[in-house]
Order: sequence, then C-alpha cells, then structure tokens
Amino acid sequence: MESISSEEVGKLEIRVGRIIEAKPFLNARKPAYKLVINFGTAGMKKSSAQITKLYSVDDLIGKQVVAIVNFPPKQIADFMSEVLVLGVETEEGVVLLKLDKDVSDGVKIKYL
Repeated sequence: MESISSEEVGKLEIRVGRIIEAKPFLNARKPAYKLVINFGTAGMKKSSAQITKLYSVDDLIGKQVVAIVNFPPKQIADFMSEVLVLGVETEEGVVLLKLDKDVSDGVKIKYL
C-alpha cells in the first residue's frame, strides 16, 4: 500500500448526499446505475455506480451516500459522472458506506 501525506488527504472533498433519482445505465459496459444525488448547498451531482448486485433502483431512492465530490467529471459512455460514490467491495457485491444517523445533505466529512 502506498502512503500519502495528510496534505493529499486534505485535498479530498467528501460529502454526504441523498439519492433522488436512480435508473439503470443501459449503455455501461458493466452493470451500473445512473444516480442523481442532492448535496445540499453543493448542488445536484450525477454519478455512475456499479452497485446493481445488492441494490435495486427502489432501494436507492432517498438513501444517503458518501461521495468524493471534487474529482474531475468522467465521461462514461453517454453519461458524465461528476462524483465518486464510496462503498466496500464484498464477495456478494459493493456495499455502500452509510452513516449511523441522518445528517444534512451536503455536509462535509471531517477527518479525525
């Protein structure tokens, strides 16, 4: 594992957002969803997420997620992904990171 400095970690802007729209991403090479996520004062952002094994579209609407919001946008097929949603890869599929309490959409993750 490669080490990074605290300055490099500090460049990451990680926020909590709420999924307001989810639909199958039919043009993706690997099964994925197109998500629209509300990050409060940081605005609405789109993301492509390969989370189809453990989540249905209906499971995702209203769910809070953790995402890196300051990566450059990435073109994936016919879709521009603006944020990187975070999860843990398991043998069953990707499990989204979640908070144990509901917080305001857009709140920044604090490094402790």
